[in-house]
Amino acid sequence: MKDGGLELRKDKLSEGSVYHVFTKSIAGYVVFNTPQEYDRMMECVKFYKMGKPVVSFSRFYEYTTEKQKVVSKALKGEEEIEILAYCLMPTHLHFILKQNKEKGISFFMKNLLSSHTRYFNKKHGRKGPLWESRFQNVLVKDDIQLLHLTRYVHLNPVTAHIVEDPGYWLHSSYKEYLNSVDGERVCKFEDLIEISPDEYRKFTIDQIGYQRELADIKNLVLD
Repeated sequence: MKDGGLELRKDKLSEGSVYHVFTKSIAGYVVFNTPQEYDRMMECVKFYKMGKPVVSFSRFYEYTTEKQKVVSKALKGEEEIEILAYCLMPTHLHFILKQNKEKGISFFMKNLLSSHTRYFNKKHGRKGPLWESRFQNVLVKDDIQLLHLTRYVHLNPVTAHIVEDPGYWLHSSYKEYLNSVDGERVCKFEDLIEISPDEYRKFTIDQIGYQRELADIKNLVLD
């Protein structure tokens, strides 16, 4: 069933609730090949989290800085979603999102994935879909689950043996949790997660071996 081009989900997402939202590329296709592609995706994230756009991101991205400021100001208001954590991986995406308005997460993900598909296909001379079906979502039921989930999300590049420390991965919100980000922050998590940056780093690093072991076991079973 569709509503104005937006596919409605059977499992309706509730306002005020927090969800682990994730999706992956078709057949493990690498959808981020350069730092610039990661950077563009993050700019896209910042744009679409502000709400329903008055222009497409591709057009907004071509505007001058001054014109971008004018458009961004026009979009200011209560954001339809809040980003609590994220991690962009070569073949998939993880977000922890709070839905503020009805269909906020669905609109955000639809716009985000469609924008990257159009950009990627044009840049790489390909056609067709880039992502597997629609995104997946899991309800986060309490603050303890949320805290452990942020660690799982931030450890993704370490679990995949891309880096040895989550702080080395530039495409996640981990450094925001360590309070070591210069410039604009993407996430809002302080009201739900009370832990100091030093404690969070230890909480995360201490789990590296166990999370890698679980991933290895999963891979063996799937093989």
